Amino acid sequence: MVFLRMVAVACLWFALQYWAMLVGYSLGGRARFDLLDLPWKVAGSSLAVIFPVAALGLWMAVSWGPVIWALGAGAQVLMYWLWSDIFGYNRLAITMHVLVATVYLVFRLALWLEMRHKGEEIRVDLP
Repeated sequence: MVFLRMVAVACLWFALQYWAMLVGYSLGGRARFDLLDLPWKVAGSSLAVIFPVAALGLWMAVSWGPVIWALGAGAQVLMYWLWSDIFGYNRLAITMHVLVATVYLVFRLALWLEMRHKGEEIRVDLP
């Protein structure tokens, strides 16, 4: 639960950064929505919506939270790695998303193994 809430705070931070960019609050207003190229308009507006929804889902620890986060993180990894000629290269964002995904998968594996182990326990009510 603590891990999910930490990721939720990071998602909220990403969302605030994208919204600040799109409304012209950051970068001296040079990245306002009406001044952006089409790829940045699509990516920026999509991520400005996806990340706060992911933050809400992760904070509430509901099943769709990690799924929405994976969409946003995957989009950013594709932006900054595959299409780096358009969006630039951001090694920190790529590394952090891969690290968070790896830690999440390790936690899920540990929970699955624990549940499997509990199912294999010897019980006195078994024939």
